[in-house]
Amino acid sequence: GLGDVYKRQGYSYTCRDVPRNIRDHKHQTIRTIQPASETINTMKSRTTQSRPENLPTRKNIRAEFHNYSAGDYFVTICTREKEHYFGDIKNDAMLFNEIGTVADKKLGELHIHYKYVNVLQYVVMPNHIHAIIRIAEPLDAPECIPTTRQALGIVIGGYKQAVTMYARRNNIEFGWQARFHDHIIRGTNDGNLIAEYIENNVAKWNSDCFNPKNE
Repeated sequence: GLGDVYKRQGYSYTCRDVPRNIRDHKHQTIRTIQPASETINTMKSRTTQSRPENLPTRKNIRAEFHNYSAGDYFVTICTREKEHYFGDIKNDAMLFNEIGTVADKKLGELHIHYKYVNVLQYVVMPNHIHAIIRIAEPLDAPECIPTTRQALGIVIGGYKQAVTMYARRNNIEFGWQARFHDHIIRGTNDGNLIAEYIENNVAKWNSDCFNPKNE
């Protein structure tokens, strides 16, 4: 699996990225498309823009110095209000409902619609999804990669829209959280912990920070 490539060493995260003290536990709900490799070594920052005094300042959660094109990214997208729109977990297995099945299928098919994308590993949980998404280097797909907008944002926006449109056409109650969280994968150690977290996500649902019972 992907964790075999991202060789694990000691590393700590907050719950926003990867829970601490990751332990081995396997289940059968993970989709691994192909192994990843070490890519970007950078850091994230937050910036604010000047706004009128009577308006609140909104933080930009994207890294301003990174163009969000080529590279490997750990992406988390939550449902609206963290509702369990995708199904439930029972006996360490994710049981998809109709919209959960669609969310899972469309995530695995992103490479069909976006030629510069590979979804290396992902999991659909009751109220969120995690994915490791690779955006190709411009030299690998120069005719495909957007130049005027950030490629990762285009891909995530298209995915969210596809799931939402299916729900609306079939009168299924559903909604996404407005934004998404991304983490630029910074090398082998970083990627390995993320891969293990995704692989163990379903089995560790009872202690997961996205589980409403733990809020």
